[in-house]
Amino acid sequence: EPASNVSPPEGYEIADIKVEGVEFLDNNALISLSGLKVGDKIKIPGDEVSTAIKKLWNQGIIGDVKIEVEKIEGDLIYIIIKLSERPRLTRYLFEGISKTHIGEIEDELELVKGRILTDVVKKNAELTIKKYYQAKGFLNADIRLVQEKDTLLKNSALLRIKIDKGKKVKVDDIVFLGNESYPDVQLRRKMKNTGVRPSFRLFSNLIGKAIKLLNPLNLYKFTSNRDSSYQIQSYLAEQARINLKSSKFVQSEFDEDLKSVIQFYNSKGHRDASIVYDSVYSTNNRSLMIEIGVGEGKKYYFGDIKWEGNFIHPDSLLAKILGVEKGDTYDLDLINEKLNFNPTGMDISSLYMDNGYLFFNITPIEVAINGDSIDIEMRINEGAKASINRVTISGNEKTKDHVLLREVRTLPGRDFSRSDIIRTTQELGALGYIDPEQITPDVRPNPIDETVDIEWQVVEKSADQVEMSGGWGGNFGFIGTLGLTFNNFSMKDALALKSFPPSGDGQRLSLRVQANGRRFQSYSVSFSEPWLGGKKPNSFGISLNHSIQRQLDFQNERVFGSLQVTGASVSLGKRLSWPDDFFTLSNSIGYIRYTLNNYGQSLGFSTGTANSFTFNTTIGRSSISSPTYPRSGSSLSLSVAATPPYSIWRKLDYENDPNEVLFKWLEYHKWNLDTKFYTQIIDKLVIATRAHFGFIGTYNSDVNPGPFERFTLGGDGLTGQNFILGTDVIGLRGYSNNSLNPFDGSIYGGLFFTKYVTEIRYPVSLNPSATI
Repeated sequence: EPASNVSPPEGYEIADIKVEGVEFLDNNALISLSGLKVGDKIKIPGDEVSTAIKKLWNQGIIGDVKIEVEKIEGDLIYIIIKLSERPRLTRYLFEGISKTHIGEIEDELELVKGRILTDVVKKNAELTIKKYYQAKGFLNADIRLVQEKDTLLKNSALLRIKIDKGKKVKVDDIVFLGNESYPDVQLRRKMKNTGVRPSFRLFSNLIGKAIKLLNPLNLYKFTSNRDSSYQIQSYLAEQARINLKSSKFVQSEFDEDLKSVIQFYNSKGHRDASIVYDSVYSTNNRSLMIEIGVGEGKKYYFGDIKWEGNFIHPDSLLAKILGVEKGDTYDLDLINEKLNFNPTGMDISSLYMDNGYLFFNITPIEVAINGDSIDIEMRINEGAKASINRVTISGNEKTKDHVLLREVRTLPGRDFSRSDIIRTTQELGALGYIDPEQITPDVRPNPIDETVDIEWQVVEKSADQVEMSGGWGGNFGFIGTLGLTFNNFSMKDALALKSFPPSGDGQRLSLRVQANGRRFQSYSVSFSEPWLGGKKPNSFGISLNHSIQRQLDFQNERVFGSLQVTGASVSLGKRLSWPDDFFTLSNSIGYIRYTLNNYGQSLGFSTGTANSFTFNTTIGRSSISSPTYPRSGSSLSLSVAATPPYSIWRKLDYENDPNEVLFKWLEYHKWNLDTKFYTQIIDKLVIATRAHFGFIGTYNSDVNPGPFERFTLGGDGLTGQNFILGTDVIGLRGYSNNSLNPFDGSIYGGLFFTKYVTEIRYPVSLNPSATI
């Protein structure tokens, strides 16, 4: 019939769909993404086709898309989807920045070679680079991504990333508005991340204060008036803090600083304080000004504090631990600290959790506001006591389970105790072969049966030490050291020849040989078992050593004098339960034989032997938080070494008999006191204070304590290359080795010393393989 008489059908049925123009993409996947399929009814023109085009385009992987009709047979339609693929990224190149910055940026970028390069991928890359430079203070960094055709492969793209980081933008000043109660300088102090660029005004203020401080009219006031001194010190410290803080601007850190300002206001009773606005604007391309509007709100105070739900402990005890009185400045953060974790003392949670109440919780609720007073109700749910069900150890590959479990104080069947968790962490860290920074107690409460499982997750660290050095020292001959120390040794496995090095039982074996040619040799071996018998923490130790020091004529290599020292000791120790279980007691018996052969008169006689037989007792207490880097706690040790009082039965003429006779059996008592205290200041910053005392005396005023075991001070405190055998070497910074060595006319060495040390300590790295 004539075309004019043919009516188009209501719709066509798709008979076939073809895809053209793609090389890497899957045809069937593309047809599926379009939403079209064989058998569908569509209209030409119609919404189905336009919708399919949008779906394909929205995938972001197509450069161009067309849908064309191949042919129509009756109500059947054959269509072709013609596509062009977006290019794939083959390379990207940086221009305008250093290799260091390139490496750091590449770690953050998500540019994967071989993937389709979409607009979203390029935009994300640009934002990542911009964020990187903003964190470094380059707020005006210009990043341009230029896409080029890569001739290496078909349908591929080379992306050039052109960066002009510009100049660093610094904060010139931070100004607060609306702050009537606290000055700008006090609020700036709370902004720990965002500082102010050092300026002439800052330095002129410092100089002005220094001049005023040094003025003779003010000198007496400064040194005698504590308040005046404190104000000046606070000012200078504040200026130093402002100067040391970074003056670059990072938005995320600035947002944290604003929260810190509000927290400061809250701690001062300004419960409703808020940041009304903040404005950061450029004064030029290198400077910023920050203006912060503060709404201080009313200052509040604590009203009545009531306790609800407590049956175990009375209100009076809880109120005493809380330490907050009616009329105190309102500070809810302080309340939460006293309730849950008080770094300087007892808190309510510790009171309950140290007695097994693991499911305890407490919530402070504001119940009434009367003028400027806020009443608080402490709502307590004491819960039931939780007993420990199962205790396991994980992460130990070398150390045997029983070696670690014997240090654990959270034992099955016991009531849960938070203090036991803390103490176990300290005990495991003190072993020396467990990384104290990576001890994690995984506490898993079981509320249904009121028990708790605890898994101690540990990370072992290398505890064995190998020391090797060697060389040729001319007239000295061979100079070298070989030392092997196994801090997690297993004698049982060693005897069974199971493995090398045999480890896992927590024992310590040390072997050391040192030589300085013919002039000096030293040999030592020691072994210790911290749990003798495996049942109780009773330690056992044994050591042997032999050293020889020769005096040489280097011209003809002749030996004209020598001193030999041979010693052995056996020790037993135990952990005490009184006054508390931080105390330990160790007793040992030691014997040392000194053999002199034409050694000169520095020891009071040149040829002969001296014998030192001592009974040694050491009582110590250690509560330090970690042996690697203590942040808190203390360590005290008092040791006494005493020889028998030979003068009671040895009938000697102490005025006329020669020293080789008087010193054949040494008679003395020797005392050493060492104390160490660690105080955490801020975060990992610690002040360590130490005091050391030593004294050597005799039972009889006529008896000379002899030339051995005396004190000499100075230097690193290592006896190695100092070659002063029979001497107690005490290190002292700022002095060369053995430079403080008294001489009474015949014998070197002191009988009494005191030493005081104060250190400011901060860990650069706590990595077990590189602790700094």
